[in-house]
Amino acid sequence: MSTSTRWGVSQIALAAFLWGTGGLVVQLVREQVPLSVPTISAWRLALALAALLAVVLAQRTGGRLLALLRARPRRVLAVGLATAGYQLLYFLAVTWAGVTVATVVSLGLAPVLLGVSEAVTARRAPSPTRLLVVTAALAGLALVSTSTGHGGGGVGPRPLAGLLVAVAAGVLYALATGWGGALARDTPPLVLTTATTGVGAVALVPVALLGGGPHLTGDPAALALLAYLGLFTMAGAYAAFYAGLRTTSGSTAALVTLVEPLSAALLAAVVLGERLGPGGVVGTVLILGAVAGLARDDGDAVAATAGPTAALPGVPPHADPH
Repeated sequence: MSTSTRWGVSQIALAAFLWGTGGLVVQLVREQVPLSVPTISAWRLALALAALLAVVLAQRTGGRLLALLRARPRRVLAVGLATAGYQLLYFLAVTWAGVTVATVVSLGLAPVLLGVSEAVTARRAPSPTRLLVVTAALAGLALVSTSTGHGGGGVGPRPLAGLLVAVAAGVLYALATGWGGALARDTPPLVLTTATTGVGAVALVPVALLGGGPHLTGDPAALALLAYLGLFTMAGAYAAFYAGLRTTSGSTAALVTLVEPLSAALLAAVVLGERLGPGGVVGTVLILGAVAGLARDDGDAVAATAGPTAALPGVPPHADPH
């Protein structure tokens, strides 16, 4: 494993850990004030965008941001909309089908889709090591999701519709990762995060406003939690994620982000006293073992796919000029 690949995997793992704290923080916000999930998501994106724009102006990289928007508007729009859409569909799947189905399907489908895409683009079957790693990671995901307190809440009121929405969320997550990887390789992470977050905010704020109030709160604790969601689970996490995508293939990135439900389960065990259980412990070991062995052949995967992620359907590699 090269140093750059190891560093990229670490950056993506950090992003996944931060994302894993988001569910608990959303729960805490809703305990403080009656904000809907779309409204909280819109706050998260809006606060992240404000912070990112402030940093961009302070670093005088606004020119790079404008250049990106002029040069590759379709790709930026696609990544931003896919990211926002994934968030909405995932929470909808949780409501309709339960946390376990939503987590296993939406997070588990992405690395499979990206792995197939990369294999087809490179015209080379995945190595036995990669297949073993994928199997171990997905098995660990299923065990962690079904062994935690928030994963054992049963099936939701609309299981079939929730399953279909979870599949759609997984597809959007794969597309966002793939298209984002294609942009990340030649765009500064902060600039890319600002651009895609701006698209997501423009898309989600109207949805939140149409969904009914309340939309505002003066509760200090809720505001602090919303600030955490925006600054850490959106701005900081996505900047780390896009930085990691510069040296990591899309399928590997999607597998590393399986740390997200793991961190959520561990945080719930510490903060809420939820018990992980024997299956969860085994799942934890499987996920960590898979992440540790991921980059064994990932350097070759990145080199062989010089953007397999760009070849995902919907936005052709040549759609935007470089």
